[in-house]
Amino acid sequence: MVNSQKSPEHILVVDDDPRIRQMLARYFEDEGYRVSLAGDGGEMRNCLETQMIDIILLDLVLPGEDGLALARDIRARSDLPIIMLTGRNDVVDRIVGLEIGADDYIAKPFHLREVLARLRSALRRRQPPAAPVRSDPQSEIYSFQGWRLDVGRRQLLSDDGEEIPLTTGEFDMLCVLVKHAGRVLQRELLMDLTRGRNLEAFDRTIDAQIARLRRKIEQDPSNPALIKSVRGVGYVFSARTSRQDA
Repeated sequence: MVNSQKSPEHILVVDDDPRIRQMLARYFEDEGYRVSLAGDGGEMRNCLETQMIDIILLDLVLPGEDGLALARDIRARSDLPIIMLTGRNDVVDRIVGLEIGADDYIAKPFHLREVLARLRSALRRRQPPAAPVRSDPQSEIYSFQGWRLDVGRRQLLSDDGEEIPLTTGEFDMLCVLVKHAGRVLQRELLMDLTRGRNLEAFDRTIDAQIARLRRKIEQDPSNPALIKSVRGVGYVFSARTSRQDA
């Protein structure tokens, strides 16, 4: 159950199947969450415009605009957590979904407890600690080539102080790479360190996260100087880093 001392987190379920919507609504409400429902993109946008939503469960196949188009639109406007739901076992769809900014992917049929666990994990990753203290490893700040990575605040700042928007997956990936600078990290290890579980070893999802990061932090993403590929193995963060406590 969620903490009754604070306002319940608000979940938006977007699925064209009313049975799935109602099943998820009942389950999440029993767990103490607030739930809103939408059957298509229009209803989803209305909810987002009129209510404060904390996380979206978004079906891939919807009437009108599909889930990928809607996820792309959401990510262009906000960093709201998105968990995609799909009845299709298509690796390409999953790769595209993660590449455009979805935080997670769940295949149908699913176990409700697994959906809840992944939802809680996504929400936790979006919440910075309320009051980081000096002894907390989460308060670490890393600097490299003009960039400033604040782990506690979950911020990436450029040398002129501009905050660079990163999705949860991108931020977690960058943290792992920076903390292990100079060490070659295999894709399987990156998957474990950033997700805490095995996403069926979809190597291309890691590649997609790296490609998005490069577009945001590399001067020339086609010839990266910070995040380098190690063919057949994985990636290495090659910049010299320095660390300080916040």
